[in-house]
Amino acid sequence: MKELEMLLNRRWILKSEDRELYYKIRDSIGEIRKFATEKMGCQVIENALLVKMEKIPALPETCMGIDAFASKEEYAFLCILLMFLEDRDAQEQFILSQLTEYIAANMPGEGVDWTLYTSRRRLVKVLRYAADQGILRVTDGSDDAFMDQETGEVLYENTGASRYFMRNFSRDIMEYTRPEDFQESDWFAMDEDRGIARRHRVYKRLLFSVGMYRGEGADEDFEYLKYYGRRLADDLEQNFQCQLHIHRGSAFFMQGEDCRIGETFPGNTGMSDILLLCCSEIRRKVETGEWEPQKDDMIRVQIVEFEQMIRKVKVAYGHGFIKGHREMPEGEFVREVVREMERWTLIRKDVREQTVTICPSAGKLTGRYPEDFMSGKKSTENKGETGK
Repeated sequence: MKELEMLLNRRWILKSEDRELYYKIRDSIGEIRKFATEKMGCQVIENALLVKMEKIPALPETCMGIDAFASKEEYAFLCILLMFLEDRDAQEQFILSQLTEYIAANMPGEGVDWTLYTSRRRLVKVLRYAADQGILRVTDGSDDAFMDQETGEVLYENTGASRYFMRNFSRDIMEYTRPEDFQESDWFAMDEDRGIARRHRVYKRLLFSVGMYRGEGADEDFEYLKYYGRRLADDLEQNFQCQLHIHRGSAFFMQGEDCRIGETFPGNTGMSDILLLCCSEIRRKVETGEWEPQKDDMIRVQIVEFEQMIRKVKVAYGHGFIKGHREMPEGEFVREVVREMERWTLIRKDVREQTVTICPSAGKLTGRYPEDFMSGKKSTENKGETGK
């Protein structure tokens, strides 16, 4: 069902930006809503402005943040921007100085100083992200003027979509006292270990995460796969061009060539090639007995040993990397690879224990250069794809 795939792949479908797709999805809304609510427990919002599926993960992952943001202040600016737009009608215009005054008045802590270039740059990053998402439009001017000087002005228009950016909560979030409270859905609050709630969790973990691992989340979720795995696989393969792989300690939603839900790994990037080569080296170490998986299929090694493996990959294959990675200082290269492997949940790093836990997904996909690599021809052969 391509319409369902589109809603899973995008934040929302705005009528103003893609009218044809908007009506195509509305024509299939009954079938989409049935799958979303029955299988995943996801609410589908449909109105004259947009169609959106609320995609709330069963478990939070590092990869689920906003890639464009690099600081807590940017997330705070986004929240205050949504507050600012809440009091404005759709198509209502405003100038940037109105927003900066509002943020300065509502920013928690020590406030914000717009004379600082760092603060202006962070706000511009947030505004560009909001424009890219369709929350607002630039009517006149350029944010480069504000980047250069705090008196720079830009005229924006509120599209009205901001009211649907955040999820709807059935309770007052002021009652929440810990981050985990935001994970709780209405179903989880009723009975988080049985029936419908368990089914919702399993579908979400397969569709919204790179992999589903035993020992993370509720233990009962893998029991669900044990008894209903074949039925679940048939259901997913009927709706998507995919395969469901279930192993002793993990399960993966493997996307086919005609299925694209979210960002997929491996991608068409130099870093994806490097990660695949690292996965190949991890697999070699397991096959030779250097690293031994535990009962949960996880492999635990010292950070120093893991980083040495990455250095070895660069020495062996570095002349085939793109220039930026080939000439990158060794320490920076290792940090970048570890960061990307964490983002894709191929590994989990424990700084306090100075260990790296290698997840089963690292052995699911591997890559190698062909025999003629040494003569200068470079390509990477992949064994599959998984998405998030």
